[in-house]
Order: sequence, then structure tokens, then C-alpha cells
Amino acid sequence: MAVNINRVYTRTGDDGKTGLLGGKRVPKDHLRVEAFGCIDELNASMGLCRAAVAAEKMPATVKCSLGAQLREIQSRLFDLGGVLCAPGGKAWAGMPLPGADAVAALEASMDAMNRSLKPLKSFVIPGGCASNAWLHQGRVSCRRAERRVVTLARKETVPAEVVRYLNRLSDWLFVAARFAAVKAKAPESLWQFPLRDREPE
Repeated sequence: MAVNINRVYTRTGDDGKTGLLGGKRVPKDHLRVEAFGCIDELNASMGLCRAAVAAEKMPATVKCSLGAQLREIQSRLFDLGGVLCAPGGKAWAGMPLPGADAVAALEASMDAMNRSLKPLKSFVIPGGCASNAWLHQGRVSCRRAERRVVTLARKETVPAEVVRYLNRLSDWLFVAARFAAVKAKAPESLWQFPLRDREPE
């Protein structure tokens, strides 16, 4: 699809409204705008994840694989944003929408990464290395986008594929964060149970 952007500012949003696909104008705090705005924020987070992975001290093959997957995810998020921009959630003919194949790809990737990970016996605390921290940040951004889409779906039509992809993507980001820490040979921080039974000193 050809895209031609000659100028960023249009002045058409100065009245607090923005345009959906097809030209319909809605307030900038409309539930649909909030939903695809969160997808946009999530996409920006994926860019930060890519940069963090590229700068991390880990095998080049791992950097290349994670970077390529994150780049693919960014494209699929653009697809989701486009669908959410359509009034009433009615996708136009030929509009891309990540379906079962995209979800299956995330699941296959998680299965492959999990083979390098030890089973968890506690909750994970983000950190340990930059790529781990940013991937966890992407995970919570994804969960927020999912919540906004679910809210929208109670009021207007939203294709089920949108929620399904976001739900699986947040899982992928959790596994990818753990995987990145392992490949960077960084410690994985786990939640420590409070010592409730210890006598005060």
C-alpha cells in the first residue's frame, strides 16, 4: 500500500476532534481513539524494546531473532490500529488483520524460548538488564491497550482477532523478557515473600 505524507500538521484537530477512516470526526477522547492511541503507544514501546535488544550483550543470533520478531509485531500493531480506526469496527475490504496465523506464530516463538527457561517458582520483578526491563514495560503497555479495546468492545463492534492478538502478545512479551535476561546472562529478580514471622529486633 502506497503512503504519501508530505506534511505532519493539518490544523484540522485544533477543535479537539480527529478523523476516523472514511472521514468521520470524533472527539479525541473517544473510546475508539483511546483504544488505537494505546496501540500506538505500544508500538513505540516495541521500538524501545528493539533498541534495547540491539544494545544488549547477548549472542548476535538472539539479537537478530528478537529484533526481527519485534519488527514483525510492530507491523501487526499498525494493522490493529488501522482496524480500530474504522468506524463501528467494520474493516474495509483488503484491510490486514492479524488472525490465527499471527497468534500461532507468537505461540510457536514462546514455545521455542521457553526451552531455555527454568520453571518459575515465584513472581518476576522486571529488571536485571535493559532489554528485560523494556520488554516488561512493553508487556504492561500491551495489557493497557487490551483493557482499552475490551472497554470499547462493550460499546461498539471490535473484531475478536484484536483482543486475541493483544492477549497473546502480552504473554509473548513476558516470555521474551525472561529469555532476554537469560541470553544476556543477567540475574532474574523474583518476588521475595515477606518475613512475617521474624521477631522485631
